[in-house]
Amino acid sequence: MRFQTLKQLFDNSVKQFAKNTALSMFERESMTYSEFGERVKYVQQLLVDSGLRPGDKVALLSGSMPNWGVCYFAATCAGMVIVPILPDFSGPELDKIIAHSEAKALCVSDKLYTKLSEATVNSMNVVIRTKNLGVISQTCTDKGEIKVPEPKDLAAIIYTSGTTSTPKGVMLTHYALATQVYLCFSMQYVDEKDVFLSILPLAHTYECSLGLLLPLAYGAQVVYLDRPPTASALMPAFRGVRPTIILSVPLIMEKVYRSQVKAKFTKTKFMSWLYSQGLMRRLLHRIAGVAMKKLFGGRVHFFGIGGAKVDRETERFMREAHFPYAIGYGLTETAPLIYGSAPRDTKLQMVGKPAVEVEGKLIDVNLETGEGELVVKTPCVMEGYFKNPEATAEAFTEDGWFRTKDLCVFDKKSGYLVIKGRANNMIVGATGENIYPEEIESVINTHRLVTESIVVADKGTLVALVTLDKEKLEEALSEFKDNVSNKYDELMKEIREYVNSRVGKFARVSQVEEQKDGFEKTPTQKIKRFLYKRDK
Repeated sequence: MRFQTLKQLFDNSVKQFAKNTALSMFERESMTYSEFGERVKYVQQLLVDSGLRPGDKVALLSGSMPNWGVCYFAATCAGMVIVPILPDFSGPELDKIIAHSEAKALCVSDKLYTKLSEATVNSMNVVIRTKNLGVISQTCTDKGEIKVPEPKDLAAIIYTSGTTSTPKGVMLTHYALATQVYLCFSMQYVDEKDVFLSILPLAHTYECSLGLLLPLAYGAQVVYLDRPPTASALMPAFRGVRPTIILSVPLIMEKVYRSQVKAKFTKTKFMSWLYSQGLMRRLLHRIAGVAMKKLFGGRVHFFGIGGAKVDRETERFMREAHFPYAIGYGLTETAPLIYGSAPRDTKLQMVGKPAVEVEGKLIDVNLETGEGELVVKTPCVMEGYFKNPEATAEAFTEDGWFRTKDLCVFDKKSGYLVIKGRANNMIVGATGENIYPEEIESVINTHRLVTESIVVADKGTLVALVTLDKEKLEEALSEFKDNVSNKYDELMKEIREYVNSRVGKFARVSQVEEQKDGFEKTPTQKIKRFLYKRDK
């Protein structure tokens, strides 16, 4: 069934799947679809009793939990506008976003409540505790009202995490979000037997659309963790939940591959040699794949990866391990999915084909390389940025195509989309060649000592800024009591030579520098590149 609004989706699911488990916290509370519906009505009444009316904004600031979805649907199904906010913004940033959104109500977790200023809390008609849906404070008792939303009505304002600028509020309608569910379902079938394990922030559009709206539309269950998704938290959850679907970012699988697979198969010189032989590597990966499927609970048939490009080595491992990974690509502004490939359709280092009803093309194409900026038309595109007409105008071409600002090519054989890098990040080399730092970084990050990296231009050369695995670095330096500084310099040189032997001559780095305090990141854990720019 195809829905036009989130209210239609909600009403259908609460009725059709009433006895199914809808949302639960691992090893703690759970609620059926029927109970979910009752909680939504309860929160709607709290909002109405605090004077909220259709079109009013409701800020949602909380870690992932069943009541996050309750608050989300309570607002949207009443004709109000939900404003989900990522938890990792600083206190002043949260105050600024909430003020900019013009929110009149706030649903907040205990931990994040303490980050807000007194002025922000006092400006709300009502503040609702997400843990138990109790009222923390209420400053208005006027009677509000609700209305049945229409497809064109605004449903959500989602603030981007600000990798290159201050956050912007992306406005998504009911139709855009409801249609996104249809697009996702067309790419991957979901039914009431599916169990999603949610490990990403719900305020991120990727997790909200694919990890909440999609499963709820088809009667599936979503399980949340009450702690960060570290290895020690995930292992028991995989065993206990035995999920069928997991949505992830590349970093999680990259860590699993480097620490559990590659480290194990390269412990000795003989093992490293064995692992370097193609046939033996594929055999070892196949064996590791069987073990990994068991580790994930034995039922995973869809492991979605989005948010960034997965590095080549890790993806090669998943392919050779026959692990059911899928690739998705999109932006907050497109709700988010626009291109992707299900597990049966993935191709190495390619994204895939457009989702149903999505059109894509390249503009400003480089005739030599075939690379250009991807622009798209999708029924899920945003209405614009809230109170920012200038940025909205810049986001679209004159003839109405949304500008992704990603430089891409289409694979000639398969037609699949291949992302080269962000247009804003591209570096023009000394002789005019286009250099994509993301491609170099994906190589750097495969080095045994490196955890993260960015490549910057510095007076005509490329410099790699890296964070190092402290434990492995100490092991590498431990044998050298007297000449530790010399050995450290040798390790930096080793990283540089490792990278330069694996990239083209125009992409070679002249220097490797350790970023000892780590990189400053956005709430979605992307490095704020603009902070590390140097003179070109």
